[in-house]
Amino acid sequence: MNKTNKKTLILVCAVLVVLIAAFAIVYTQWLAKPAQGQKELVITTTYADGSTKQINLSTDAEYLRGALEQEGLIEGEESEFGLYVKTVGGQTANEDNQEWWCFTKGGEMVVTGVDVTPIEDGDRFEITLTVGW
Repeated sequence: MNKTNKKTLILVCAVLVVLIAAFAIVYTQWLAKPAQGQKELVITTTYADGSTKQINLSTDAEYLRGALEQEGLIEGEESEFGLYVKTVGGQTANEDNQEWWCFTKGGEMVVTGVDVTPIEDGDRFEITLTVGW
């Protein structure tokens, strides 16, 4: 490798490190922050048979997982990404049938796990047993 190629490689690596650091800083600054204090939530669960159950809950949890576990609504297994929810309201998704629990907030799919989904007073979440990957 000649001197010019080495300098170019070092420059590209330095730029890459700076970009990764900048992305990490922006990500943590823009990441939604949880609300403090008491919050009222509405959780609507839709089960495999199409039946629904609405639960109004009061919590001081900051993230969705804490609120749902406080009510004994969810169970699952820990993964490197947080809790993988397998059971909601006593009904377990059957992975052999490609079943999974879809979490939405106000009809929009939640793109974060229950461990890091912040909650605010008045939030409405829907949890639906979904079939198909």
